[in-house]
Amino acid sequence: MSLRALHDLPAPAKLNLFLHVTGRRADGYHLLESIFVLIDWCDTLHFERRDDGLLRRHDLGEPLPADDLCLRAARALQMAGGLTLGADIWIDKRVPSGAGMGGGSSDAATVLLALNRLWGLRWPRARLLEIAAPLGADVPFFVHGHDALAQGVGERLRSVELPGPRGYAVVKPPASIATADIFGSPLLRRDTPSVILMGSLESSALHSLADPRGNFGHNDLEPPAQARCPEVAQAAEWLRARFGNSRMTGSGSAVFSKLDTGALPEATWPEGSLPEGWVGRLCRGLGRHPLADWAE
Repeated sequence: MSLRALHDLPAPAKLNLFLHVTGRRADGYHLLESIFVLIDWCDTLHFERRDDGLLRRHDLGEPLPADDLCLRAARALQMAGGLTLGADIWIDKRVPSGAGMGGGSSDAATVLLALNRLWGLRWPRARLLEIAAPLGADVPFFVHGHDALAQGVGERLRSVELPGPRGYAVVKPPASIATADIFGSPLLRRDTPSVILMGSLESSALHSLADPRGNFGHNDLEPPAQARCPEVAQAAEWLRARFGNSRMTGSGSAVFSKLDTGALPEATWPEGSLPEGWVGRLCRGLGRHPLADWAE
């Protein structure tokens, strides 16, 4: 085993182009319908193999919780493989936390993909998905590695090809929102009718589903998020005034607008153009995860 290190590996964020809550299971988990898309706002991770079995994370940017999703993902893969190898994991955190953009889940997926290679397992995607599912609802999407139509609790994924090029203006106000607070809100609608039949989605219908500028769809989590965090409503109105459309992603607090073109000259907003404390980027849709070929 000669591979000792992997550097500069991306962990891209996601947007929910719409998010409908269609029901609730007896165990309390909510049933969802959504289109997930990968964007080029990424964290960067570096890995070095250890032979002593230890797993250690080093934060290059925003400090993370002591036992975060990345370490749990590494531990799960280590245990599933019965390995005595470990790793040092460096994370340069760029995707904002508490945004509904899946940053932590994407980091965990990149950990699974990277350590699968660094430790010489070479497991197929299906086996990694089995490990990803218990870690969190969004982790399987990033391991799946492609824009996807999601149903169930997020475990039923079907790759989709969206019309392109695609660009998105994404902003996050300072406030963050706990996902559990949104799903527990009495304002959350849980009975949006299902409109998607897996396996029978025409390209014209997909175009409508994926475009927040049209009349279709919404994010059922947005009303309770705006009630708990008025900054979400402010961000939505701020973007709508500039681009004519806006929608919250995930459980917030990030909000995005679909742009008319994917040809974006700059990734960052001009200095001073965002309200104080906000972060934002002009993003391109990726379609596929940059590491998608690492698990086939």
